[in-house]
Amino acid sequence: MAEPNKAHKVVVLGTGGTIAGTSAQPGDDRHYRAGQIGVDQLLQHLPKLPANLVLVAEQVAQVDSKDMGPALWWQLRRRVAHWLAQADVVGVVITHGTDTLEETAYFLYATLPAAKPVVLTCAMRPATSLAPDGPQNLRDAISVALHPGAQGVLAVCAGTLHGALDVQKLHTSRLDAFSSGDAGVLGKIRSHRLFLIRNWPQASVKYSGSAIENIASDADWPPVDIVTSHAGADGLVVDALLAQGVRGIVVAGTGSGTVHHALEAALLRAQAAGVVVWRSTRCALGPVSPAAQRLPDAQGLSPVKARIALALELLTCSPR
Repeated sequence: MAEPNKAHKVVVLGTGGTIAGTSAQPGDDRHYRAGQIGVDQLLQHLPKLPANLVLVAEQVAQVDSKDMGPALWWQLRRRVAHWLAQADVVGVVITHGTDTLEETAYFLYATLPAAKPVVLTCAMRPATSLAPDGPQNLRDAISVALHPGAQGVLAVCAGTLHGALDVQKLHTSRLDAFSSGDAGVLGKIRSHRLFLIRNWPQASVKYSGSAIENIASDADWPPVDIVTSHAGADGLVVDALLAQGVRGIVVAGTGSGTVHHALEAALLRAQAAGVVVWRSTRCALGPVSPAAQRLPDAQGLSPVKARIALALELLTCSPR
């Protein structure tokens, strides 16, 4: 925890999500609307905040995270960068929906220097639940932001700390919905204290420059889509995407990244036509095999993160 006699400022940016959701009937955890409560209200009843803590709240957006997109990512990135540049701010916490948290975390990780902690947190139950998990997650995220030496883009859920590169949502409904896969979690939070298991992630700002800075709307984002290989797959979706001017395709392959022969043929046609094609896997765990494949692999990224990386690469440099 932070030094007891020194004031520390943590900025909490709200974007909506289930953590800010409400239902018409208190206790109804299924039929609710995400993004209804402001971040100021979420901060009102947090337990055992340090006396020397200064919290600043800012509402960046109020959406269900299924509706996240590049324009909002850029808006959020700009506000995070603004607050990180303030000398008296020790860290930034972002309240977010669970559905696309891993994508927002990866976007910030890939485009934003974060020598200070940027901690995304969330909830699986709405604020009107009889036992909401949001307050504890938010309090834990603040503890991480205050932890000496904390850095990088991180995610906190159900008492567990993840890194942005590895975190992914693996369960539709349980409170501990996230995993860091084979890499393992970064740490655990217990009674407002962080116990590190691995070292803090190193900043890896691979994508930057004026093209990133000037993203203003979804229209500025290169059209990149995901297709999935499966039994009986064909190339119809690929051909349709090619006709619509797609610039990049990520294929979520079976197993270690294998692709049905008919789908692979269509992807190779697209590649020959100038579309950049990367190969990932639809499996939640395990690597993609680089051997004997004519489509380059996504270097360990899940399909949704590979899609972001490919779009950023098309924006900023020549794709590999």
